[in-house]
Amino acid sequence: MNNHEIDYKLEGEEMQCVEIELDPQEAVIAEPGSFMMMTDGISMQTLFGDGNESGFMSKLFSAGKRLLTGENLFMTVYTNNSNQKRQVSFAAPYAGKIIPMDLSGLGGKIICQKDSFLCAAKGVSVGIEFSKKLGTGLFGGEGFIMQKLEGDGMAFVHSGGHVVEKNLHAGEILKVDTGCIVAFTSNVHYDIQFIGGVKNTLFGGEGMFYATLQGPGIVWIQTLPISRLAGRILAYGTGRRKEEGSILGGLGNILDGDGL
Repeated sequence: MNNHEIDYKLEGEEMQCVEIELDPQEAVIAEPGSFMMMTDGISMQTLFGDGNESGFMSKLFSAGKRLLTGENLFMTVYTNNSNQKRQVSFAAPYAGKIIPMDLSGLGGKIICQKDSFLCAAKGVSVGIEFSKKLGTGLFGGEGFIMQKLEGDGMAFVHSGGHVVEKNLHAGEILKVDTGCIVAFTSNVHYDIQFIGGVKNTLFGGEGMFYATLQGPGIVWIQTLPISRLAGRILAYGTGRRKEEGSILGGLGNILDGDGL
């Protein structure tokens, strides 16, 4: 293996964390802000990019690519400098599932939504993946740029809600809400399709486009994208409260204190 070989353990149900066990001199890279806790003997170093580049310009270019995907300019490397096994844990930023991915068994490359990366074994490359079609870039829920993880080690991505894993056969097509895609293997063909129909477009409530994923390959689908959750919370907080079965209506809000 070119990447560090790490062991891990997932804990929790909907608010998960992953505990990485590092042998002496093993290391893991992670997104800033995902750190939860670590045992003594592990050192932390912040650097440009994913740590696989040599030279300032190469590091600067790598950091710039990460900025395009909406990630931080910096990444953090946690290295076990002791002579015993040590543990470091990382937590997902919102309710959902953490998906462990062994890149060596997934063709060495995964394409994922641009804010889903959590952590990975040292040596895994975190880059960008441009959509080959303009339509996919303009209308896809994940935009023109997606994230790619390359290497032969373990990588961990997070999602919203529950995760459904689908193994598509050659030629098999799955139609998905664009925001519900978490990741897919590199041999899956990804495109955008117009839903069609005036009533569907105006009153369907599902947008004008959905994604088509064509096998062979594996796709991971999330039940609750963070953008959908944030939209519902915003609508509830700024809009009029929907009364369900209340005779008093808005007066009931004032009486129970919710209308203040």
